[in-house]
Amino acid sequence: MEFHIDALSLGSIRVSAPLSPNSNIHGTGFAGSIYSAAILAGWALCTHILGEHEVDAELVVAKAEIRYRAPVTGDLQCRASADEKQRALFLRGVREQGKGILALDIAVGDGPQAQVQATYCAVARNRIG
Repeated sequence: MEFHIDALSLGSIRVSAPLSPNSNIHGTGFAGSIYSAAILAGWALCTHILGEHEVDAELVVAKAEIRYRAPVTGDLQCRASADEKQRALFLRGVREQGKGILALDIAVGDGPQAQVQATYCAVARNRIG
């Protein structure tokens, strides 16, 4: 895939992957690569949030749905963000209940050409109590 993180902050991520290794027979973005890049973008953002707050948790994709709106004709570019309230609820869930949920809307392209709605679940490791 040649997935690359272009920008990462506590509340947002931007990733890319070149079109050439991720194209289909029509020379546009392969649906599986588009989906995978978007899911990885969300995964990386959630992992970063957990790591920055020193929360030790297993992370899984609980649910994800993609809408393809138009062909991706250039490099795959994905963006996702989580505001302060979303991040606080996610972290509080892991710390207090042992499980935190973060729903992300991940855009692919400027249109966006595709949009993924993914729910990530972090389950605390070594939780006492």
